[in-house]
Amino acid sequence: MDTLASILTIYKTYLEKSLTNRFFKHADIEILIRQKKNFLVKKVGTSVEDRSIYLLERGTGEIKIFLWSQMHGDEATATMSLFDLLNFLDADDEFNPVRKSILEKCTLYFIPMVNPDGAEAFTRRNAQGLDINRDFLHQQTPEGRLLRKLRDEINPHFGFNLHDQSIRWSAGKTGNPATISLLAPAYDDKLSVNSTRKKAMQIIAGINADIQQLIPGHIARFKDDFEPRAFGDNFQSAGTSTILIEAGGYTDDREKQYIRKIYFASILSALVSIAEKTCEDRSIEDYFLIPENEKRHFSLIIRNCTLEKNSQTYVADIGLVADEKVIDGQNPLYSYIIEDVGDLSDFFCYNEVDAKTIKLILTKPLYIDEAADLILQDGLKTILSIENGTISDKKF
Repeated sequence: MDTLASILTIYKTYLEKSLTNRFFKHADIEILIRQKKNFLVKKVGTSVEDRSIYLLERGTGEIKIFLWSQMHGDEATATMSLFDLLNFLDADDEFNPVRKSILEKCTLYFIPMVNPDGAEAFTRRNAQGLDINRDFLHQQTPEGRLLRKLRDEINPHFGFNLHDQSIRWSAGKTGNPATISLLAPAYDDKLSVNSTRKKAMQIIAGINADIQQLIPGHIARFKDDFEPRAFGDNFQSAGTSTILIEAGGYTDDREKQYIRKIYFASILSALVSIAEKTCEDRSIEDYFLIPENEKRHFSLIIRNCTLEKNSQTYVADIGLVADEKVIDGQNPLYSYIIEDVGDLSDFFCYNEVDAKTIKLILTKPLYIDEAADLILQDGLKTILSIENGTISDKKF
């Protein structure tokens, strides 16, 4: 961790500065890929809408590591982090021994955007309307066929399946959002642990140990449910130790620019662990000690609201979720939707206001799953105003 912490002190020197938000497109990364002269770059296929899919290769080592991102077009954090990592591998500084260890002991294979058509529209699915990550068996997507073919050709020892997840997930009952979630996917219904899956668990235990020092209490583990249609589960079954990493939420980081740094650290931690074989010393019990993901985070909770129905008053919390809709593939609009009303004392949030001593004005009745219309006033001062889901005033 000491070396990783030192690397992170100059992380900005590796930051790919052209990627500043989640809405970059295939053309943006194609420019970056063509600049990677130290990598072997191959066009390995095309998407439904004929966008090129590239494989970048670097290293001469016996350990083969395959990393792919943005199977879901609206999950862009890992792609940003991968380009930061590519920049790190290209750099020449005091961390050359780390690079040398990785590149002499490992051969790295990257697909930084599996689903370029989905990225263009900023949608989860591909241009056929199919979820690539549920297409391992039927192979109806050209992107899924390509990913499966490359795994079979490369036959990597390790695979990194890189995604984003909803900001609703919490790191168990810690009160923190699950900023990074990890999983060693199961390869059968019995959730068996063979040597392949054990290695993935050991690597995850190492990642957790390192990034707990950066974002303590913000790391979670997915349930080990077997998904027979998914790539990670099947790659694990095929003998590739597969690690799922997902980027969730973090306070005041809507565009996930801080999270990308933690994601970068997570991948680099794993690469060092694999190259130096320190992962072999980890206990899988440490993997199972990571708290499970629980959907317990709201965007906003208004607590202790005095409400009235049929001339009777009662007190309840109001939980709201910021629903994101992306216009033209790049312009996000947020609507605050009422997700729940009642006792939310066991739930958490990114923003919170206590309405116990202030006035709540409902400009429209509270309807679950509909946009909020309300005002919070402290005397003559408006604390919060939401009109048809849009926050127009916020002072807390």
